[in-house]
Amino acid sequence: MDYRFKPISKNCAGTGDPLLPGEVCYSVLIEGDSGFERMDYSEAGWDGLPENAIGYWKCLVPVPEQTNARKIDPETLMQYFEQLHEDANPNQERLLYVLALHLLQHRRLQLDGSKRVDEVEFLQLAGSRGEGPFEVKDQQLSEAEIAEVRAVLDQELTTQWNAA
Repeated sequence: MDYRFKPISKNCAGTGDPLLPGEVCYSVLIEGDSGFERMDYSEAGWDGLPENAIGYWKCLVPVPEQTNARKIDPETLMQYFEQLHEDANPNQERLLYVLALHLLQHRRLQLDGSKRVDEVEFLQLAGSRGEGPFEVKDQQLSEAEIAEVRAVLDQELTTQWNAA
């Protein structure tokens, strides 16, 4: 049998105070007239099992995941990619590469192949709407390096391109 219960409450059932992320919480399952009900208590509001309790568990109030407040549309990303590609600044090759990977993942760029020049691999790319061709040096980055560059890219996009 499957049971579905509401997610953790925002306030303590005992004190009415907010349940803060990372704080210890006691969740109780109670059988009422309309079925099962979940009630959540902070440590300060916990006085033990209430009447009609079927069971309880101790947990931590989850920390909400942080997400970008606003997603930047693929056209803005493509404009930024084209600008970086035209500038051809060696200091921004890693940024250009990670942006290309993002646009490939979102199908705004297409991989047409690759070529090797003097032991250096280049991705051959084209825009899904006929832009290009573009060549981007394969940076051979680890996942950690990609995440690091992605954080820089997100910051750059938030500060310079969010109004676009």
